[in-house]
Amino acid sequence: MALNSGSPPGVGPYYENHGYQPESLYPPRPAVAPSAYSVYPARYYTPVVPQYTPRVMTHTSTPAIHTQPKSPSGTLCTSKTKKALCITFSLGAVLVGAVVAAVLLWKFMENKCSVSGIECGSSGTCVSASHWCDGILHCPSGEDENRCVRLYGPNFILQVYSSQRKSWHPVCQDDWSENYGRAACQDMGYRNSFYSSQGIVDDSGATSFMKLNISAGHTDLYKKLYHSDVCSSKTVVSLRCIECGVNTKMSRQSRIVGGTSAALGDWPWQVSLHVQGVHVCGGSIITPEWIVTAAHCVEEPLNNPRYWTAFAGILRQSFMFYGSGYRVEKVISHPNYDSKSKNNDIALMKLQTPLTFNDKVKPVCLPNPGLMLEPTQSCWISGWGATYEKGKTSEVLNAVMVPLIEPWQCNSKYVYNNLITPAMICAGYLQGTIDSCQGDSGGPLVTLKSSVWWLIGDTSWGSGCAKANRPGVYGNVTVFTDWIYRQMRANS
Repeated sequence: MALNSGSPPGVGPYYENHGYQPESLYPPRPAVAPSAYSVYPARYYTPVVPQYTPRVMTHTSTPAIHTQPKSPSGTLCTSKTKKALCITFSLGAVLVGAVVAAVLLWKFMENKCSVSGIECGSSGTCVSASHWCDGILHCPSGEDENRCVRLYGPNFILQVYSSQRKSWHPVCQDDWSENYGRAACQDMGYRNSFYSSQGIVDDSGATSFMKLNISAGHTDLYKKLYHSDVCSSKTVVSLRCIECGVNTKMSRQSRIVGGTSAALGDWPWQVSLHVQGVHVCGGSIITPEWIVTAAHCVEEPLNNPRYWTAFAGILRQSFMFYGSGYRVEKVISHPNYDSKSKNNDIALMKLQTPLTFNDKVKPVCLPNPGLMLEPTQSCWISGWGATYEKGKTSEVLNAVMVPLIEPWQCNSKYVYNNLITPAMICAGYLQGTIDSCQGDSGGPLVTLKSSVWWLIGDTSWGSGCAKANRPGVYGNVTVFTDWIYRQMRANS
């Protein structure tokens, strides 16, 4: 997460993150002042990770050109036998080519939406995930606006988007059942995950509701919903798709820089992300299959999922062995991530096999819209990052409390001089002493509210570690919740 020390205010982030590996793996830095907005992370390739070097044509890679002695007449297919062989060979080649083309076409048709987003059920049209639930019909039958659900506020109030009114409305508890809750959870990307559904008093200030018409013949939940200004039960649906934000215990001690080592169960959502057996970044568990991390951790070539292994429920790096990790199936960076400014610095990893939750491994809650935070809300950071600037990655998981810093203060000319965007959050102490550091990147910034732990940020960047007027900067997860749900749904 750390920026090289000495970057003056107004100069863009220049990062180094060597991870948990010997310094000898890195080429020496040129003895010149760092240019603004250099790419993060510093290229921590291990020898097995391919590097983009000029390709040298070798004996095996050089296309071989074989010349054959010409027949006396100058052509190959002269005799009747040779002509027959040539025709047979040509027909065989055409047939093989046709089969290969058919297979490739079938594969393309099968995965045609894997890159461009979600498939409209009625027509097969592909719609970008960013256009799903944006109030504009992109599918011919409007499927992209039919299943738009979200959870609101600290009480997880279920809201459904009305494309007609272009607004979100809570769902009235009248005639609601658990089966509808399960369907809504699936539409948020929680595959086979459901925790609880109950009626609570609405505190969102809503004046109209989405209500179930149980006499409607449709089995589709969304076709049963209609607008109503009356909710007889005077309660709305509170939906929990997953039991999240619960830790076994939390020893309230304040290494990151200036912290202390964590105990098992303190931060059960924390993961260590390895490349070739080396800790590179942190991450946060949000479902058995999905992990939130920073986009700068997975910049090319590390956007390839096969390089990554995730470790959960383990405090010590030396206890993380290849066999105890989880392989990554998919890496999804935010499409608007800017590698220079680190704006929109968030990414998702989908695991090949789901995590098993227990006292040591649990998910953190995504921050719902409407979750109100204090300007200096107390938060916690955790990770295996260096315990001092330019130090080695820590052997043990460390954690420390840091308060949020208001954007106007963090953007002042004495701090980060307008480098902080709405997609970023500052947290820490302007006097220094406590901070995240290199190796903590991608890890969680969490806060406790309404007895639930919420993922407020992911460790992104900073100028040095624990320096005065250089607090840590985190990706603002609160603005990415809808994007995360869309990706989970599109890739479930």
